[in-house]
Amino acid sequence: MADTIADVGVDALDLPLLAIEDSGFSLDPVARFAEARTRHPWLARISVGYIITEHAAMRDIMRNDASMEIGFNDLVEYMGATGTPWGEFIRGTVQTQSGETHHRLREALRGAFSPRMANRYRGVMREQIEALLDEWLPRGAFDFEEFASFYPISVMCRMIGVPTDIIPSLRASLEALGLAMSMDRKHLPELQRGTLLLEETARRVIAARRGAGRSDGEPDLLEAVLAVREEGQMSEEELVNLLVFMFVGGYDTSKNVITLIMFTLLDKPEVYARCAESLDYTRKAMHETFRYHSPSTATRKVAQEFSFRGVRFPAGTLIMFPWGMSGRDATATENPDSFDPDRKGLRGSHFAFGMGAHICLGQFIGLAQIEEGFHVIARCLKNPRLTGQPGWRPFPGVWGIAGLPIAFDPA
Repeated sequence: MADTIADVGVDALDLPLLAIEDSGFSLDPVARFAEARTRHPWLARISVGYIITEHAAMRDIMRNDASMEIGFNDLVEYMGATGTPWGEFIRGTVQTQSGETHHRLREALRGAFSPRMANRYRGVMREQIEALLDEWLPRGAFDFEEFASFYPISVMCRMIGVPTDIIPSLRASLEALGLAMSMDRKHLPELQRGTLLLEETARRVIAARRGAGRSDGEPDLLEAVLAVREEGQMSEEELVNLLVFMFVGGYDTSKNVITLIMFTLLDKPEVYARCAESLDYTRKAMHETFRYHSPSTATRKVAQEFSFRGVRFPAGTLIMFPWGMSGRDATATENPDSFDPDRKGLRGSHFAFGMGAHICLGQFIGLAQIEEGFHVIARCLKNPRLTGQPGWRPFPGVWGIAGLPIAFDPA
């Protein structure tokens, strides 16, 4: 990515404009990105900066991650929320940190969010989704997105050892924070209320666990995180922020991906049936859904000017990386618009959990939760069919379905 004489400043380019914050954009973002690539192969303009539209460009630019920093604080400023409870929460998250602070927290928490920890809770994940299905299946029809929303938060409660009766009070706050990066200021009051409630809950959970003392068995996720605090590797405020982040991150992505898998397979009954037969095949369908359309978009701010393919990005430039759209162009895989869980090189065809130093800390928990949950769903919920039109969440931030009415035959 070395500078050359031929480099052109990005602001001098005639680029397509993607109005990602418009309500209509979220209905079919794939088509909007495909149209933008007909005008420029890998780059478009957005209201706050630029957005990468090509899989290969995302991969190659992220190899220069050292020249960029997380851009969430700039989106907080755009929302007019600097210094507010929600703005301070975003400023303190692990994902927003850089340099030594980021390295310290990631290294300290690596064991708590390892594949081993995720695999340890697979049984809990199955128990929770089975309990939810026992409650919901007799209805014969329901909003699948609403149903799916109770699953990840119930798993997280079990993983940190707190009663699941707090779920109703947390769910509305988690829904609100899921709209945090939507670039829509109307959500600010909900974001502030949700942040304060979640922080209060986190402090109560921490105090209760400290009062109870350590368990005799293997430490659960909360004990593992508290041990990091007790060893002086993180501050009390970092601990509270992390617990809130665990609730938010563990809730939104899993719920949205499980709903997107169901939506995608409603007209693919043979794929759905194979998910019921095999956890391994469910894993393939999950990764193909990550490629086909998944929720996440990341934001970076250029810290040190760099050039890519003859385009110069000055320091201070804001760039979005729509991970969820990364698999739908020809540089990601052959026949990108077809859905094929058996395609070769599947895991390399998407960036569902990001790339580089800031790759999602909870990715192993999320992967286990999604594949275990959907495998049980496919076994118990037969012949799902759409009974109404789905709604869609705003595209910036965590995109996904907002309401998926289905009917089915209980197994």
